[in-house]
Amino acid sequence: MIQISNSDKDIPKALSYWFIVHFIIDISLALPLFFFPEQTLELFGWEQIDVLLARVVAAALFGIGIESLIGRNTSLDGFKNMLNLKIIWSLTASAGIAWSMIAGAQGRPLMGWLVLATFVIFHFIWWYWRIRVGKLLNSSDS
Repeated sequence: MIQISNSDKDIPKALSYWFIVHFIIDISLALPLFFFPEQTLELFGWEQIDVLLARVVAAALFGIGIESLIGRNTSLDGFKNMLNLKIIWSLTASAGIAWSMIAGAQGRPLMGWLVLATFVIFHFIWWYWRIRVGKLLNSSDS
């Protein structure tokens, strides 16, 4: 079982739980994409498959997902820094996926729209938590 033990009493446990959820989702996508890129992307409806790029995407998912797990018990400043990264990642991924899907990439498979929706949802989740952490940091400075 994954343990959550925030040393800083001001860190909401729900934020740590979101980091664990993010880890599970990222790793669940990264593993098949890394080890079985052709089969995974065919299952998702991709028409053209670039295994090198698929594995680079998997590597990004591994990195951000594993750091979510490692960083789930960090300080408020640590959460702030990770949330900044997650906001940038989810925004640029959302923009790139949306642009590609609108342009007709891969025949616009349903899975592409679901991946886009996932990134957009996480973008708003991370903004919500970044604002809360910012308020907690500001209140602890007083």
